[in-house]
Amino acid sequence: MSQSQHIFIVDDEAPAREMVGDYLKMHGFTVTLCDGGKSLRGAIEAGSAPDLVVLDLNMPEEDGLSIIRDLKSRTNVPVIMLTATASPIDRVVGLELGADDYIAKPCELRELMARIRSVLRRSGPAKAAPATTEAAGAKGAKDNLVRFGTKWLDLEAQALRDDDGNEHPLTASEFGLLKVFAANPKRVLSRERLLELANARDSEAFDRAVDLRIMRIRRKIEPDPTKPAVIRTIRGGGYLFSPPGDKA
Repeated sequence: MSQSQHIFIVDDEAPAREMVGDYLKMHGFTVTLCDGGKSLRGAIEAGSAPDLVVLDLNMPEEDGLSIIRDLKSRTNVPVIMLTATASPIDRVVGLELGADDYIAKPCELRELMARIRSVLRRSGPAKAAPATTEAAGAKGAKDNLVRFGTKWLDLEAQALRDDDGNEHPLTASEFGLLKVFAANPKRVLSRERLLELANARDSEAFDRAVDLRIMRIRRKIEPDPTKPAVIRTIRGGGYLFSPPGDKA
């Protein structure tokens, strides 16, 4: 039997975090409840490894954006923001810092469950089908690697690596965009089409974050990020992934 996925609920309001925690436990998740950033970091340092963090943005001692910034500097764990009063700017900043989704408080628990499962599907490691022969295995491994400028994207491991095999951190949303580009080489993709293919749901907040995320991706993959040649901007159209050998 596989181990249940571990969800951290971070909220300074005890009734809210306990309600969410109880609901997730009923659906088979392992749950850790934290009343703020300090207890979250303490639980992680004690050896607990979250598969996903549900994080309230509005907390008195340490705001959620600060917690996301600190968390993403040390790990790529997916984060879903809970927000009651946060402005669209706060949501955009949270997404840019690496959060994967958000939901308004008070939230419908079934919707939160659906969002959690969606983010876990996008961020979880893909399971490889067993190869019947060594040749099939080698072909499958090659097919899972896509060259993006100075790096290789491993679609199976959901990892970005350089030619020496060193891994470079990607957020789940950054991987989602790269995966879309890998599946659509030499095609101009509008922001709306990118959002649709990457399963992003918020046309306002996510659209404003696409450009910022692509800017961050370019810093990781482009030989010269100031003159992008791998993921090119098409004026009035969107973005285009130019694989190696494709002329501008």
